[in-house]
Amino acid sequence: MDAFDFDLFVIGAGSGGVRAARVASRLGARVAIAENHRLGGTCVIRGCVPKKLMVLAAHFGEDFEDAVGFGWERARPGFSWQRLAEARDREVARLSGIYERLLTDAGVEIVTGAARIPAPGMVAVGDRQFRCRHILIATGGWPFVPDIPGAEHAVTSNEVFELKTPPRRVLVVGGGYIAVEFAGIFHGLGAEVCLSYRGEQILRGFDGDVRTHLNEEMRRKGIDIALGSTVTAIRRRSDGLLDVDGENLAAAQQPFDLVMYATGRVPNTAGLGLEALGIETDTQGGIVVDPYGQTSVPGIHAVGDVTNRIALTPVAIREGQALAMTLFGGKPSSADHDCVPSAVFSQPPVATVGLSEEAALERHDEIAVYAARFRPMKHTLSGREERTLMKLVVDPVTDRVLGAHMVGPDAPEIIQGIAIAVKMGATKTDFDTTVGIHPTAAEEFVTLRDPVIKRRGV
Repeated sequence: MDAFDFDLFVIGAGSGGVRAARVASRLGARVAIAENHRLGGTCVIRGCVPKKLMVLAAHFGEDFEDAVGFGWERARPGFSWQRLAEARDREVARLSGIYERLLTDAGVEIVTGAARIPAPGMVAVGDRQFRCRHILIATGGWPFVPDIPGAEHAVTSNEVFELKTPPRRVLVVGGGYIAVEFAGIFHGLGAEVCLSYRGEQILRGFDGDVRTHLNEEMRRKGIDIALGSTVTAIRRRSDGLLDVDGENLAAAQQPFDLVMYATGRVPNTAGLGLEALGIETDTQGGIVVDPYGQTSVPGIHAVGDVTNRIALTPVAIREGQALAMTLFGGKPSSADHDCVPSAVFSQPPVATVGLSEEAALERHDEIAVYAARFRPMKHTLSGREERTLMKLVVDPVTDRVLGAHMVGPDAPEIIQGIAIAVKMGATKTDFDTTVGIHPTAAEEFVTLRDPVIKRRGV
């Protein structure tokens, strides 16, 4: 009799865990997956998918206004938060159901409940225990909320999709991609929005020009951005509204209907029993793994956001597939983390691939920067003053394009294609000799001329 109940037991049914489970099962492994919530993980249930649907909804207000410049009669139909929420939740439920069918069709056993690892090779879910040849931790991340008085009155990206009524005045605390995305969502759906960030500029880690440009465009739309500000306490008033204490928040229009924290995410490892197992973690609690997803304890693996590497759904999927191929496909595989494109679904959206100007100057003594700022064709008639930014960072020695960045309509769609070229090692000459599609915004990437030379330390 086989000493193991399963060849692979996956803890967490998000994108990375589901991909690993399906691939492993199709390679002949006996696989189980445990989930204590709905199938689909952060992306499907409380992240990418419902957020993007709300981003799309938030755009219609401006679209109705812009239509007047194209000859349409001025009209702004009424908006129903309830109808949007119901439609969004139906789609999330549909996708969660698809995840269940994919797992079932692949022969994966689904175990409902919170899993823990009492010992190497053992997984417990409730009062059930399973002997496992390999264990995969794919439990994702969890929103971080600072410990301040009244923090319990705030919501995070976990709870924001449960709101029954639209807030009229919102304070978003944070300056990363989740913060700027929800600031745009709430503003687009009719709320007054203040974004409070303790840093000197939003979107830390992104290209400096991108950060500045998005800040300017968000302010132009009417979002109040309080940089260098902090929140020290939140108090619930008798009328249900929220008062906020803090520094450099004088311009904020208090009180607020809603305070949302988007101050980062931490690896979701609570209750797994990692410390007792001696599994190595980093300073943020992320599980340390080798390039093949192996932790410091043999037979226990991890992929996705819980490893605190690149917290993106497509990366988790690649890591999950690579792990399954390594363990059961006879082909040791590792996910490629180099030159990963990403997008911020702010308003306007941001997309980027490769090195920022700042990162490039850390690696190269000299770089060439090509940039353009222009008014999208749509707004020549709409009258809106929004500007698009496009930027290429180039190594002047090899002519290779090191990074491509964009802030403006359709930026994620455009950069996805550009990312293929950058990943392949395209040169600026390759861009220059490519014929543009006219009239499009994307053609600007192949018509950029007149670089600015930047030198390290200058």
